Amino acid sequence: RCTVDDRVTRVAWLNRSTILYAGNDKWSIDNRVVILSNTKTQYSIKIHNVDVYDEGPYTCSVQTDNHPKTSRVHLIVQVPPQIVNISSDITVNEGSSVTLMCLAFGRPEPTVTWRHLSGKGQGFVSEDEYLEITGITREQSGEYECSAVNDVAVPDVRKVKVTVNCECKGWGNCGGVGMEPGVTLHGVSADPPYISNAKNTGASVGQKGILQCEASAVPVAEFQWFKEDTRLANGLEGVRIESKGRLSTLTFFNVSEKDYGNYTCVATNKLGNTNASIILYG
Repeated sequence: RCTVDDRVTRVAWLNRSTILYAGNDKWSIDNRVVILSNTKTQYSIKIHNVDVYDEGPYTCSVQTDNHPKTSRVHLIVQVPPQIVNISSDITVNEGSSVTLMCLAFGRPEPTVTWRHLSGKGQGFVSEDEYLEITGITREQSGEYECSAVNDVAVPDVRKVKVTVNCECKGWGNCGGVGMEPGVTLHGVSADPPYISNAKNTGASVGQKGILQCEASAVPVAEFQWFKEDTRLANGLEGVRIESKGRLSTLTFFNVSEKDYGNYTCVATNKLGNTNASIILYG
C-alpha cells in the first residue's frame, strides 16, 4: 500500500528498476500484478500467487509540486521446508564408514537434523545435512530420520534405512574393517568420488552462463552446488542444476553482477565426498 494526498500529480510503482504501474497504466506483463486502488489518498498494488522471485524492494514514487518523493517496502517471501535430496537405503559391512545426506531448502533456511530410530527410542544423532558414521556397528543399523524445520509450516520428514552386515565374506572378521579406494564389495569395484574436470567460466551480463563439474566415482556420485555457505536449489535465483552420470551443470539463464563469484561443486557417494572451486567471471 502507498498512502498519498491530493497534492500528488503523478504516481508509479516499481520493482527494483522495473516500472510495474504508472498511474492506471500497467507496464508489467505479469498477469499476477494488478492495481488495487488509485485514489486521492491511496495508490496500492496487489500481487497474486507470490513466489520467491517476487522477493525484493518495491518503490512507490510520487510527484508533488515538481518534487519527486519515494517510499520503499521490502517484500520477504517465506517458503515451507522441503527435502529435495536424500540418501537412498544402504547396506554396508560392519566397521565401514557411512555418510548419509539430506538436503533441504526453504525460506528462512531450514534446520536439518538426523535421528536414529532404534528399538530404544529416538536417539538424537546430528544437526547437519550430512551424517557421518565412522566404524559402524550392528547396533547402529535401522532407520534414520531426517527432519527439515523452519517454522513456516510443518517439518518435512524423510527416512533412510541402514542395514549392517556382520558376515563379511572376503573381508576377514567384522571388527573395524573399513572400505578403501579400489576395493571390491560383493564383487563390485568401489571408488570414492574424484573430480576430474572443473573449469572457471566467463559470461557477460544478460547472457547464459554454464558451470560444469565432472566426477568419476563408483557408485556414481551425487552432486550439490554451493555459493559461499549457501546451497543452491534447482529453480531458485534463476538457476538450473542438471546432474547426469559423471557430469553436473549449473546454468544461469540471465547472468547478473551478483552471480559472479566463487562456486563449490560437491560430489558424494557412499565411500566419501570431494569438492572443487569454480569461478563465474565477467
